[in-house]
Amino acid sequence: MNDIARGATFAPEHTAQQELDALWMPFTANRQFKDRPRMLARAEGMHYYTPEGRQVLDGSAGLWCVNAGHCRKPIVEAIAQAAGSLDFAPTFNMGHPMAFELAQRLIDLAGAPFNHVFFCNSGSEAVDSALKIALGYHRLRGEGQRTRFIGRERGYHGVGFGGVSVGGIVGNRKMFGTMLPGVDHLPQTWNLKETAFSRGQPAWGEHLADELERIIALHDASTIAAVIVEPVAGSAGVLVPPKGYLQKLRAITEKHGILLIFDEVITGFGRVGQPFGWQRFGVAPDLYTVAKGINSGTVPMGAVFARAGIYETFMQGPAGAIEFAHGYTYSAHPLACAAALATLDVYRDEGLLTRVGELEQHWEDALHSLKGVRNVIDIRNIGLMGAVELAPRDGAPGARGYDAHCKAFFEEDLLVRYTGDIIAMSPPLIVSRNQIDEIVARLRRALEKID
Repeated sequence: MNDIARGATFAPEHTAQQELDALWMPFTANRQFKDRPRMLARAEGMHYYTPEGRQVLDGSAGLWCVNAGHCRKPIVEAIAQAAGSLDFAPTFNMGHPMAFELAQRLIDLAGAPFNHVFFCNSGSEAVDSALKIALGYHRLRGEGQRTRFIGRERGYHGVGFGGVSVGGIVGNRKMFGTMLPGVDHLPQTWNLKETAFSRGQPAWGEHLADELERIIALHDASTIAAVIVEPVAGSAGVLVPPKGYLQKLRAITEKHGILLIFDEVITGFGRVGQPFGWQRFGVAPDLYTVAKGINSGTVPMGAVFARAGIYETFMQGPAGAIEFAHGYTYSAHPLACAAALATLDVYRDEGLLTRVGELEQHWEDALHSLKGVRNVIDIRNIGLMGAVELAPRDGAPGARGYDAHCKAFFEEDLLVRYTGDIIAMSPPLIVSRNQIDEIVARLRRALEKID
C-alpha cells in the first residue's frame, strides 16, 4: 500500500495533568485512565503511534470503523479538497451534489430491495432515525397504534434515548430512568454451555427466535412497530447469530406486519465478507443502519437504508409539505460525503468489501489457537470479527479483561478492545495473514502474563 498520507504527530509528547483533568471522557473509567493514560498521536496503515513513538498494531480498526486502514491518501485528499471548496452546505430544503451521488452509490452497493438512504452523523443517530421512520411508516398506513419496539438483551444501538431503550446492555440503561415506554426485549443468543468455542455461526440457538412469538402474543402484533437487532452483536462481545436465527426473525416479523431493523453499524462495509451483513446472512431487513465504515471512520457520518415502499409511503399530502420532520444540521455534511465517496473508491479498487472471504479461515484458525490459554473460556468469530472471553476474577468482574487490554497495549504494542472480561478484535480490512498471526501472538503473550 503506497498511498498513506504521512503527517506530523498530532499530539504533543506530553499531556499535562491539568489537560487530562479537563476532559470528561466518553465510555471510559476516567480516574483509571488518567492514572495510566493510553495515548495515541498519529496513525498509518495498520498502526497507531504513541506520543513517545511506539508503533502499536491496530487489532480493532480504531473502534470497529477504520476498515480501509489509517490515513489513506485518497480519503485524506478528498476531505482536504472538500474543506477548501465547500466547507458546509445546508441539506434542509437545499442540497449539494455529493450527497446525491453518495446516496446513489450506496443504493447500488446494497441492491434490491433497498432504494433510498437517509443521512445522519453517527450510528446512534441512525438508530433513532430508523425508529422514527418505523413509527411514521405505520402511522401513514393507518396503523398509528403500532408504537412498541422489540430489542434484544445485550444489544447495543448507540446512546440516544431510542437506542438505549431498545438496547440491552444494563450498564448503558440503569442510570437513565424508564426511557422510551413500550419496549420489550428478546433473549440474547450466547450460551457458554451450548456454544463455547463455536467456529462461525453456532449450531445451537435458532429456537431463541421463537421468543418473539411469545412477546407478540403478550402485546399483540397490532401494537408493535419494529424489531431491531444487530446481525452480529459487536459491542457486547461478538455474539454470532445461531444458524437459522435471523431467518426465523424475518419470517415472524413478516407474518405479523412488523418491520425488521438491522443495526449494521459494525457489520456494514465488508466486516463479515460482503458489503453488508444482511447479504452475508441472506436475510433482508426493512431498514438498516450504518456508520463507522461508511467513510472508514474519518468524518462522523451515519445512514439508514430503506427498502422499496417505505420512502414512497411518506410521499403523500401537499407537494410543498415536509413529509418527514426529522434531520440534523450536519446530515450529509460535505466533508463526510467526500470522505465516503473516496472510501468507496478504495473499497472498490482494492476489493476490500469482499476480501474477508480470503482471510476468514486464517483468522478463525489463528483465534482458536488460543483455546487452552489460561483463563480463556470461549472464543467466537465471524468474518473479520473475533472475541476471546476470559473467566472473571472472583468479586472483580472486568478486571481481568482490563489487565489484558493494558498488557497488550503497554507490553505487546497491540490495540484491542475490552468489554468486561471479553477481548474483542476487528482489524482493518487491509490486514495481512502475517499481521493476523502477529495480533494473535501478541495477545497470547499478554494473556499469559495475567493471573
